[in-house]
Amino acid sequence: MYLLKKIIFILSILSYFNGYCQLKITGIIIDSDNNIKLPSVKITNVKTETTVTSNQKGYFQLTESGTYSFKKVGYISKLVSLKMGSNYVIQLNLNPNQINEVVIFGNHIPKKLKKSTASISIISSKEIEYSNNLNPVSILNKTPGVFMQTGALNTNRITIRGIGSRNLYGTSKIRAYFKDIPLTNGSGETNIEDFELGAISRLEIIKGAVSSTFGAGLGGTINLIPKQGVFNKQAINNEFLLGSFGLVKSLTSLNLSSKFNSYKMVYSNTHSDGYRENNKYNRQTFTLSSSHFFKKKDELVFLTSFVNLKAFIPSSINKTNFVNNPKSAAFTWKEAMGFEDSKRGVLGLSWHHQFNTNIKQVTSIFTSFRKSYEPRPFNILSETTLAIGIRSRLVGNGKLFDKTINWTAGGELFRDTLKSETFENLYEEYPPNTGSIKGNQLSNFKEKRNYYNMFFETNYDILDKTTLSIGINLNKTSYTLKDRFPIEENNPDQSGSFKYKTIASPKFGISQSLTKHLNIFTSISHGFSPISLNETLLPDGQINTNLNPETGWNFEVGSRGTAFDNKLQFSISIYRLNIKNLLVARRTSEDQFIGVNAGKTQHDGIEVALNSPLISKKNFKINCSTNLTLNNYKFKEFIDGENDFSGNNLTGVPSKVFNAIIDINSNSGIYGNLNFQYVGKIPITDSNTLYSDSYNLTNCKIGFKKNLNKSLKMNIFIGLNNIFDTHYASQILINATSFNDSAPRYYYPGNPVNYYSGINFNYTF
Repeated sequence: MYLLKKIIFILSILSYFNGYCQLKITGIIIDSDNNIKLPSVKITNVKTETTVTSNQKGYFQLTESGTYSFKKVGYISKLVSLKMGSNYVIQLNLNPNQINEVVIFGNHIPKKLKKSTASISIISSKEIEYSNNLNPVSILNKTPGVFMQTGALNTNRITIRGIGSRNLYGTSKIRAYFKDIPLTNGSGETNIEDFELGAISRLEIIKGAVSSTFGAGLGGTINLIPKQGVFNKQAINNEFLLGSFGLVKSLTSLNLSSKFNSYKMVYSNTHSDGYRENNKYNRQTFTLSSSHFFKKKDELVFLTSFVNLKAFIPSSINKTNFVNNPKSAAFTWKEAMGFEDSKRGVLGLSWHHQFNTNIKQVTSIFTSFRKSYEPRPFNILSETTLAIGIRSRLVGNGKLFDKTINWTAGGELFRDTLKSETFENLYEEYPPNTGSIKGNQLSNFKEKRNYYNMFFETNYDILDKTTLSIGINLNKTSYTLKDRFPIEENNPDQSGSFKYKTIASPKFGISQSLTKHLNIFTSISHGFSPISLNETLLPDGQINTNLNPETGWNFEVGSRGTAFDNKLQFSISIYRLNIKNLLVARRTSEDQFIGVNAGKTQHDGIEVALNSPLISKKNFKINCSTNLTLNNYKFKEFIDGENDFSGNNLTGVPSKVFNAIIDINSNSGIYGNLNFQYVGKIPITDSNTLYSDSYNLTNCKIGFKKNLNKSLKMNIFIGLNNIFDTHYASQILINATSFNDSAPRYYYPGNPVNYYSGINFNYTF
């Protein structure tokens, strides 16, 4: 009997505690874009005004049902109704007007932007929304230090601090990631313009060779963060857009989520006839992102994206046509009806596991493919690329000599296989308007490209207001080429392999909080850019094993903070980047180049960004932001054959870029923005005998948002680009060479004044 009473007593105690535990509200608070857990969020009961704070891992616990406000500097406050006995995932959106306070993930160690030892710019979803959603050029060119040239929607080149400006076609020497999936191929080439901007919530741009964890690229890293589903919400969004030059675009997104599982699907279909001849563009995209939380320790993230593109290529034109007939396409490209037809997909799965309060691991496996067919006047190119890889890291924190230390360590393995064939283009043998016709095979290659990155980085609070950042990246890259074309007298066997020595890229940085509102930082870092296998091939078919990759040291001092009672947000950076083993593409024929190490460059620059709310009333807000890029990029040593270009300005990048943006928002639903941009002249030739003209562009957008009922929202907008119809070159082909007595084709004309308008409906069910 005594034993029975004792058992009943113990069960009643357990039942009491179990019931007590059930009468609680628990949850986690995360950044809505990148799922970083947010510490020190103030959670206030609206009725009782009692306040608790989330812990360092973003977790919280409450003991009373009710409506609570969630507030954190750098994020937009949120009201949520919570019920006892439930668990929640709360997502907070960043506040574009307090960007320095936002928690970033630039080196895999979450911290506030203002405490970073690197120069990092964030492009928010609001800035993306205020663009025309067609091409990232309008948002990237508002970022100090970043410059994107665009010859067409599918012809672009991005440079960061002058790196990549000498790449003739496309973007190189800059790394890019889609969440944790590399978008940079094994040859160091990057393509981000095909992705649907409406599926991107944020871009984090790390400028300079300062990112140990992302491969220590010379120019830096662009992180594309896809839109995440909103937890516990079901919604559908439809947008339809019309514009100049036959522009028609539709975009549909679907949010299906429960408390701990979210799904975000985005589909888009874009068509444009283009401003120029042979300029039609058709693209379909599909993006799916999902997040799944399992209790407190595990999270799975699934991401896939598919792009189907067919875009015709007008190419560059000579100065006479640029001035008198900018709508024209290059004659041979028009006759051949040259185009790009490609399909591209990425697929990734990430597993996040919290071992304990101090250590977390993140492992991602990914694959990607690209299949393209590109008829060009000189030949027809057919390529297929398949890539696989894994990226894993540990993220930890602890104490060292009673001071906080945060660290991350991991590695990335990557392999891609490229199958490339070229064929004769027989368009000249057929009647006009026939277009490209495939002829005999000219080449057949299979290329395997491998690399691994191993990285370690740590942030150590050596003093209460001083943080030391130390990192290192180890990279090993190799290529194997198999020539599968029959060996002939004029076609030697080009099979072979090329391996780099292991490259070690260290980083040292210090961040100092001078006051609550002012931080300064300084850093010294090393980076490199890989050589593509094509650049190693000599005219006789042999591989040039004497080539060295471009390497450089980056020296930087900067400051971030607020002033005038938080009414002005600012950041400033002063840097020098010294690069050696400058790799020059020397033209040997109309469509053939070889790589040559030709010297050194020196990149000196200043970047300034200011953001201030001019008017901040309850019902009406006007915000002004400006940024300025000043640079002095020089060939320190540059001897190319018999030509000595030492001391000349670096080709392909402007020395000045200035932006001024005014944003207007009102509670009546009216919103808008006005963007003015000045771009300085650009050296076109290494000899500096020819420059493009400087130009001004002014763009605007105005819209009206209204809640039609509790479930349905409407957004109507219209935009105008190049309001004053400026005639300018939107992209430059540097060092263009004339053939058959024709003038060099340096210029890609920019679009004249053009408009777009659209309507958006969002329904929550």
